[in-house]
Amino acid sequence: MEKIVVTYASAGAGHLKAAEALERYLKENNPLVKTALVDVLNKTNFLYKAGYTYGYSLLVKYAPWFWGLLFWVTASRLLGPIIRPLALLLNRVNAKEFIDFLLREKPDYVLSTHFLPSEIAAYLKRGNRLSAKLITIITDFGVHPFWICPGTDIYITASEVTKRSLAAKGVKGGSILALGIPVDEKFSIGYDRDNLCRKLNISCDKFTVLIATGSFGIGNIAEITGLLCKEAQVLVVCANNKNLYAYLKKEGYPNVSVFGFVDNVQELMAVSDVIIAKPGGMTISEALAMDLAPIFITSIPGQETENSRVLSFYGIGDTIDNPALIKEKILYFRDNPLRLKMIKENIRKIKKPNAAGDICYMLK
Repeated sequence: MEKIVVTYASAGAGHLKAAEALERYLKENNPLVKTALVDVLNKTNFLYKAGYTYGYSLLVKYAPWFWGLLFWVTASRLLGPIIRPLALLLNRVNAKEFIDFLLREKPDYVLSTHFLPSEIAAYLKRGNRLSAKLITIITDFGVHPFWICPGTDIYITASEVTKRSLAAKGVKGGSILALGIPVDEKFSIGYDRDNLCRKLNISCDKFTVLIATGSFGIGNIAEITGLLCKEAQVLVVCANNKNLYAYLKKEGYPNVSVFGFVDNVQELMAVSDVIIAKPGGMTISEALAMDLAPIFITSIPGQETENSRVLSFYGIGDTIDNPALIKEKILYFRDNPLRLKMIKENIRKIKKPNAAGDICYMLK
C-alpha cells in the first residue's frame, strides 16, 4: 500500500483548504493508498509555530506594509540568495520533528501546499535521505522564489501565466504542470439558484453581491454594505470579525443578510452575481470554479497583489479599495449584463475546478 503525506502550514486558511481537498479526493477515489494530513507547524517547537502563525496574522492585519516589504526583500535578486540559506537553516533546526516524521514514515509521495514543508522534503531528497516523489502545489497565482526548492519533482501552478513565471525563474518547464489550485468538489456542483434562494430566505430576482472578508475579517465592509444595500441584494460573510457582525446586525440595512463563519460559502456563491473579496489564491480559485466575477479589496502586499495582477492579465477582476468606486462598478455590472457575461467567459478559459482530481491522477 502506497503512503502519501499531504502537508501544509497553518499560516492562512488557503494552504489547509487545498491540502484538505487533495486528501479528501484521495480517500474517496484511491482506497488502496494510506494518507496522512500533516500541518508542518505542529511538528515544530512552540515558539517557532507561534511566531510563524501569529506573526503572519499580526503583520497582515496591523502592518501589511511591513509584510509587503518582507515579501519583496526575500524575493529580490540581490538579497534573496543571502536570506534563503539562512531561512533553510532556521527551518531545519526548528522542524526536526517533521524531518523525523518523514524519515520514519518513508512516504511514496509528499504533496505539499506550502513552501515550508516542500523545502524540508526537498532538503532530505537532495541528501538522499528521502526517496518520496515531491509534488509542490503553489497556492497563489504569483510565484515567490521560496516556492522553488531543488529536489522537487513536480510543481503545480494555478495558471499558464504562473507556469511561465516559474519557468522564467529557472525551473525546467517539463517539471511544471498548470493544473490549478485544488478546491473542494462542492464548488463544481451545479446548484439550483431558485431552491437555494428559498433555503437562504433571500430574493431570487435581485442582483446579488457576496462580500467575503476572508479569515481575518478585514476591509472597509461596513461602508461598502451601506452604499450597496439600496442598489442590490447583499450577502456579507464576516468570518472572525465579531464587531462587524454586531454592527451590521444592529444597523439592519435593507436587502442585507449577515453571516459569521459559514460552511456553505459555495451556496452563497451560487446565488451571487459578483463577489467582493481579498484576492487570496484559494478564494480566487473557489470563485472561478463557480463562474463568479470578482472585485478585489484590501490586497495583502506581495502574494495577493501578484494574484490580482495575474487575474487582470486574463481580463478578470478589478482591484478597488474606494467604497464609492466599488458601488459604481457594481452598478455597472448590474446594468450591463453583457459585460458580466464576457468576464464569465474569460473565467471559463482559466478556471480549473478539477485540480484535485487531476493532481491525484498523476499518482496512479
